[in-house]
Amino acid sequence: MLDNLIMGFGAALTPANLLWCFIGVLAGTVIGLLPGLGSTTGVAVLLPLTLSFEPLTALIMLAGIYYGAQYGGTITSVLISTPGEAASVVTAIDGYQMARKGRAGAALSIAAIGSFVAAIVSLILLMAMAPPFAKLALDFGPPENLAVMILGLTTIASFSSGARLRGLAMAVLGILLATVGVDAATGLPRYTFGDVDLLSGLPFVQVMIGLFAVGEVLFQIRQGAAEPITARFRDLMITKEELSRSKGAIARGSVIGYLLGCLPGAGSTLASFLAYGVEKRVSRHKHEFGQGAIEGVASPESANNAAANANFVPTLALGIPGGATTAVLLGAFMMYGIQPGPLLFDEQPELVWGLLASFFIGNVLLLVLNLPLAPLFAQLLRIPYGYMYPLILVTSFVGAYSIDNNMFSVWIVFVFGLIGYFMKKFDLPMAPLVLGLVIGALFEKALVQTSAMGDGDLTIIFTRPIALVVLVLAALLLAGPSLVKLIPRREKETV
Repeated sequence: MLDNLIMGFGAALTPANLLWCFIGVLAGTVIGLLPGLGSTTGVAVLLPLTLSFEPLTALIMLAGIYYGAQYGGTITSVLISTPGEAASVVTAIDGYQMARKGRAGAALSIAAIGSFVAAIVSLILLMAMAPPFAKLALDFGPPENLAVMILGLTTIASFSSGARLRGLAMAVLGILLATVGVDAATGLPRYTFGDVDLLSGLPFVQVMIGLFAVGEVLFQIRQGAAEPITARFRDLMITKEELSRSKGAIARGSVIGYLLGCLPGAGSTLASFLAYGVEKRVSRHKHEFGQGAIEGVASPESANNAAANANFVPTLALGIPGGATTAVLLGAFMMYGIQPGPLLFDEQPELVWGLLASFFIGNVLLLVLNLPLAPLFAQLLRIPYGYMYPLILVTSFVGAYSIDNNMFSVWIVFVFGLIGYFMKKFDLPMAPLVLGLVIGALFEKALVQTSAMGDGDLTIIFTRPIALVVLVLAALLLAGPSLVKLIPRREKETV
């Protein structure tokens, strides 16, 4: 592997490749900042510009846009509670609360550090374990996907902030909203009310922009505009204590993100939710989650970046896209006459290892770009909110319109902005609703397919070893903390 890595760095460290890697991560960061665009749209829009490039140079630039957008979405999530990327939704929960307390710089810094560490860890795993993980991914069928969705649903309790019943109700609402569109079993329209725009379901990014950005602005206007944050520059810097608290969160998020990112279709969004849920259960500062816990930023940010890199495991080794953006990148491979799959590592070693080496370079560039700029980004919060609110609203609606270029997206943002306002007013947790919306469609698809495989018998899931292991993990995640609490009590009783 070392010889291949040296060859890869030799290919990636040419002046042209370095320049386009820098342009890619910079463009990705800017694209991530714009609500509604995201890495998939960014890669698709800029793909034609690379037609005259060498294949390796083009792929390095396009991959840079992909992981650069992950961090760009974090900036708006933290500063104005507007997730630029679907995977940044969870970051907005604690990141925005940190910003409201004058710790925006620390939140952005730990996001940059966590993303960098996760990228390095996931890339090492990617290089060392891509072939065996690719074979494992081949064994993943509907029953295994169903087990993963059940594992994701076990994190709902973690987002309920002590109000389990309300959290469960919001999760059920999210799952119900996910049923809008075409029925996975029959292929017939469901709850669309004759509107063709709803055939593909409720658009996720527009719903998130409405709930988080517009809902927050409406709530703040109703409460009375808050005073702009006047924290000193040094107060925006990350502290040693915050770094220490984040170490375990970054490590756990990196592993979770990598494991889920290797599975075709699981995506970085589910990885960030699951990482947050796990972190809240194991953290010593559970009471701070939802109020500005730095672990609540470090863990999901690490998970979504690790998952983004791990998406290349099925893409490169199997020719199966790991997510929406890698599906576009797979098209780029085809456009350049390259066929991803098991033979790619043998037939085009310089291209594959050059691309993987560029991930290291690109993430170093992102760290150098964004870590020093984090406190400067945080200074934006000094702007009076009377100027910020109109800017957030305009950005949200324009960003939503740009996704599909129709007014339907704008109306979705408006409607869910009102819903977000009332949820904040009555203290209803948003994260379970979002999690239900994310998992709902995936869960239903896996459920229908598993039922078909078992001729209507869902117990087939217990006959599949991988699915059984995932279900055991889900049970431990759900019951583990309660069992741990019982141990000291029993010891006291025996004494």
